[in-house]
Amino acid sequence: MNDRQEQWQAAEQLALVLTEGGLQRMSARTLAMFLFTDQETVTMGDIADRLGVSAGSVSGAVKSLLSVGLIERLPAPGSRREHYRMRDDAWATLFTSQNTVIQIMLQAARKGIAATAPGDPAHQRLIQMHDFYQFMLGEIPALLDRWQQQRLPRPD
Repeated sequence: MNDRQEQWQAAEQLALVLTEGGLQRMSARTLAMFLFTDQETVTMGDIADRLGVSAGSVSGAVKSLLSVGLIERLPAPGSRREHYRMRDDAWATLFTSQNTVIQIMLQAARKGIAATAPGDPAHQRLIQMHDFYQFMLGEIPALLDRWQQQRLPRPD
């Protein structure tokens, strides 16, 4: 087995672990592909070809990874296809306000709070949900600053 085959085998193993951890199978395989690719950017067609699946099945996975901030869409002048890459700050972004899932959770909590009466147990649970996400978003900048300060360049 050559080095590329070993890498893709490792990518598929990682995808299995991510799936066991709760990530949807196609999202896990797509994330593993982004982690292991040597290409600067990829299209949905590239992902589908690499994974041996239909482009349609990749669409939801890409949307999911975009929504949590792990990948980003890039302009590709002269190309009719959208190009994507893993964000340089992917893991930090996963926990910031740029993560649309966190924003959706906050918005849902706000709407739920507005729709329920004070004293209602649902109202209290929704306040806790909202306060938790607000607290996390408030704490994350300091945590990310510490992360950046402790990071040391690693040799290749």
